[in-house]
Amino acid sequence: MGNSHGKDYIRIDPEDMHSDCRRPLFRPLAGSPFRAPFRLEPDMHLVGFATGDRGGKIVPMKKDIVINSTANEHRIAILEDSRLAELFVEAPGKERMVGDIHLGKVAKVMPGIRAAFINIGLQQDAFLHFSDIGDSLQEYNALFDEDDEDDEESPHDSAAPLSPLPPATGQSPEAGAAVVEAPASEQRPRQSEERYPRREVNLQRGQDILVQITKEPVGKKGVRVTSEISLPGRFLVLLPFDGKVGVSKKLSNFKERRRLRKLVRSFVPPGFGAIIRTVADGKTEELIRQDLDELIKVWRNIEKAVKTETSPALVYKDMDTTSSVIRDLFSDNVEHVVVDDKKLYKEIRAYVQWMSPDMLDRLELYRGKEPVFDKYGVEKDIQTLLTRKVWLKSGGYIFIEKTEAMTVIDVNSGRYAAKREQEQNSLRTDLEAAREVCRQLRLRDIGGIIIIDFIDLDEDKNRKKVYDEMKKELRRDRAKVTALPLTEFGLMQLTRQRIRQSVQLSFSEACPACAGTGLIQSKTTTINNIERWIKRFKSESREFRLVLKVNPSVAEFLHQGTISRLTKIMFKFFVKIKLDTDPAIPADDFRFISTKSGNDVTDQYRL
Repeated sequence: MGNSHGKDYIRIDPEDMHSDCRRPLFRPLAGSPFRAPFRLEPDMHLVGFATGDRGGKIVPMKKDIVINSTANEHRIAILEDSRLAELFVEAPGKERMVGDIHLGKVAKVMPGIRAAFINIGLQQDAFLHFSDIGDSLQEYNALFDEDDEDDEESPHDSAAPLSPLPPATGQSPEAGAAVVEAPASEQRPRQSEERYPRREVNLQRGQDILVQITKEPVGKKGVRVTSEISLPGRFLVLLPFDGKVGVSKKLSNFKERRRLRKLVRSFVPPGFGAIIRTVADGKTEELIRQDLDELIKVWRNIEKAVKTETSPALVYKDMDTTSSVIRDLFSDNVEHVVVDDKKLYKEIRAYVQWMSPDMLDRLELYRGKEPVFDKYGVEKDIQTLLTRKVWLKSGGYIFIEKTEAMTVIDVNSGRYAAKREQEQNSLRTDLEAAREVCRQLRLRDIGGIIIIDFIDLDEDKNRKKVYDEMKKELRRDRAKVTALPLTEFGLMQLTRQRIRQSVQLSFSEACPACAGTGLIQSKTTTINNIERWIKRFKSESREFRLVLKVNPSVAEFLHQGTISRLTKIMFKFFVKIKLDTDPAIPADDFRFISTKSGNDVTDQYRL
């Protein structure tokens, strides 16, 4: 494999190259700019391919941000190599809440579950786990090296902030310093709460406390909060009450890391810490200082609000989804940002001109007649979000089923049957499915426990290939994901960090008829329930005239037959029934009205 000048840069050893190997070892050749063997990173791919001594060049994955704006919603698509990888939707009533800071009041303290519930003015109290309260030294030691060299910011919801150590309102830093759940790729999974020594938490009901939202409400659960506060900017994440200065692990140039750390330490105020973000690479002191000054100004305003507001109160509102995506994801590897709304384009342009004027040429106002999402093929991918079956190019498919406890994904070979032995067919389908599953997890923003049922593989080495493929693809995910190897039954278990509700919920809502189950009671069962009701009614009452109100579909079912089902019921129980239809009544329900009194007597004789 060669580069554009015809010179080979790298080769792949034949024993390391396999038709199903997605990440072989590349060895540099003489005159190559590469100095040591390496493997492809998730955001890189090969250009060109040839037989014999294989060579090639490495290019970063092409990324684009496409923004579609209407009067009712903003949709932001992240494209990787022209395929939809992530989608954010912002609509009235569903504004993003992660990053908002509230002055709350402790509503309940529950030592039994090591948590407290905080009234922050929302419909449901916020959940604050004890592990997010108190001295955060041990948790920060897990995130930062002892020499304070590495740590990454990258928030999951394109703005989920890393957290610092502010004291609870009215508490000293020692008594009220809190610990936050690190967002996104930085968060380490808690194997057990016993991993860190339990500490005494001194929270009293009615006490004021400053908290920041780290997770959106999911289902019937309220938001999750932390008492560590962090303020994300373009180049820095400000950590009040934390003296550490960390640098993103993705910033690999040692000299640049040292320059940035020394620079930030020279002007960060005493008592504050900061995390230097990846996009700060190569930026001038003026830009970084300007970003820090803005974050300090925001924090001073929060301090003033805390002193003047009465809990519960919102003291800081983080950027909306569109702005946070530009702030957190518009980096050097993004080639274009395309916006189809002139007003929004001007707002984004003003922000980019202020923070990164060298990237203005990548911003584009879309003027085409064709909808921008149609132009970039995004709309077709969005349609797959609403389906449970996703087809693979090979002819197989994956089936995604959401339950209350977990998400289950089934892999099927479908119509794929190549002229190979079954093991190779299954391996090929499983590898393709692994890549598509990882894409769908990001695209649908599925969180919690995930079980994947791959096609059974007999050989351990093939199961390992599928596991390695999953690990490689999951490295692209900014959410924290933990994956376990395949079991003997072909099952893979994952947990994925949940920050907000699944994207599907932005486009859909539970069916009012089936409550989201996909099933409703059969008409025969409804008729049987009606008969049992009448039997109980006749055993206790001497009335023989009733009005029955049912859904039109049930009424039609009752009228069917040469001798209708309704007529048979009336003869069976010696009762006169007048049938009325009401579309508002569910298909599995009914109402009986007494003709004599005119009252609804349904519940009186219902079990």
